Amino acid sequence: MVALFADVLESTREPGTSRFSASGVAHILGLQQQNLAKLAGVHRNTLRTYPESPRLQSALRDLMRVLSAATAIQPDPQRAIFLIKNEPIAAFRHQTLLQLVQQGRTEDAIDYLESIRAGFVG
Repeated sequence: MVALFADVLESTREPGTSRFSASGVAHILGLQQQNLAKLAGVHRNTLRTYPESPRLQSALRDLMRVLSAATAIQPDPQRAIFLIKNEPIAAFRHQTLLQLVQQGRTEDAIDYLESIRAGFVG
C-alpha cells in the first residue's frame, strides 16, 4: 500500500502543535538526528531542547517542500525519498536534492523537480 503525501506530512507533525517534529522528519527520511541537525545548520541538542527554533523549523519545512515536489513526479513516498537522498543530478554537478537543500538551494531543487514534472529531462 502506498502512503499518501498527506499521511506522510501528518506523521511529521509534532503532536498538539503546528510545527514539525525533528524526530518525525528524521524518521521519514531515514536520517540520523545528528545528520538532520547538520543539514539544518543547528546544534544536535537543538532538535531536543529547542524544537521550535525558527532555523530548524525552516529547514524541516524545506525538506518537506522538496518531498512534496518529489511525490508529484513519484507518488510512492519511499521512492521519492530515495530520489531526494540518492539520485545524482548532472545539472547540479551530480549532487543530490538533499545536498542542494543543505546548501540552502531548496528553490533550485523544487524548480528541477517541477521541470521534470513538466516533461523536461534533467
